[in-house]
Amino acid sequence: MARRYDSRTTIFSPEGRLYQVEYAMEAISHAGTCLGILAEDGILLAAERRNTNRLLDSAIFSEKIYKLNNDMACSVAGITSDANVLTNELRVIAQRYQYNYGESMPCEQLVSYLCDIKQAYTQYGGKRPFGVSILYMGWDKHYGYQLYQSDPSGNYGGWKATCIGNNFGAAVSMLKQEISETEKITLSGAQDLAVKVLSKTLDTNKLTSDKVEMATLQRVNGKTVIKILTTAEVEVLIKKYQKLEAEQEAAKKEKQAAQKS
Repeated sequence: MARRYDSRTTIFSPEGRLYQVEYAMEAISHAGTCLGILAEDGILLAAERRNTNRLLDSAIFSEKIYKLNNDMACSVAGITSDANVLTNELRVIAQRYQYNYGESMPCEQLVSYLCDIKQAYTQYGGKRPFGVSILYMGWDKHYGYQLYQSDPSGNYGGWKATCIGNNFGAAVSMLKQEISETEKITLSGAQDLAVKVLSKTLDTNKLTSDKVEMATLQRVNGKTVIKILTTAEVEVLIKKYQKLEAEQEAAKKEKQAAQKS
C-alpha cells in the first residue's frame, strides 16, 4: 500500500502519513547513538563514534559533535553529509545574527529557524527530507542552559534528557528511571550517567574510549565554555563506571551467598 504514496514527498497516504518523512526517521534509528543531558551546572552531549579506523587523520577530533557559535554546539545522528549541510547553515544563521545585533542568537530562535528549513524540504516537490536528527545544547541570557532535539519533519522540542539514533528507546527508558523529577543532576553526574546508558545500549561487548565522544557546555566567569573531552578523560569515566559496576556485582553475589547459607 505504501508504494502508491511513497514516491513523492508531497503525497499524503489515506491515513494522513508522509512516508518519505517516516523513511528518514527510520534511517536515523539505525545511526550511531547520541544523547544529551541537561544538568544544573551545564549540559552534556555524548555520541557513539562508529568510524574508528586507525588511518583517519587524528586532527579531525570530533566526528559527531559540532560547535555552532560561542554559546551553542550540537550532535547529530543520521546521514553525515546531510548533517554537514545543516550545521553549516546553522553557523551562517548564527553569524548573521551576531553581525546584525552584536550578540549571540537565542538558542530556540536558532533551532526554530533551521527547523523551518527542514520542514520546507517535506513540503515541496523535487526535494527529500534531511535524513538527520540533531541534539542542540546552548546557553542564552533569556532561559539559561537549554537542550533541544529536532527531527527531519521540522519538529523540535526542549528536553531535560533525550536520545536519538540506534536503541534510542532503551536509552530514553534508562534516562527516565535514573533522572528524578525533584532532584537536579550535576554535570559530573550527567557524565557518569551517560557512560552507564551507553554501556547498556550500544551494540558492543565492551565500551571503550575510542567509541565515544563527549562534550560539555558550562558558564565560567561570565563566558560560555564548550569543551570536547579527550580520549583520556573519557577513559577515566569508563573505568570509574566499570569499577563501580564490579563492586555492585560483587556485593550482589555476597548477598545471594549469605541468603543461601
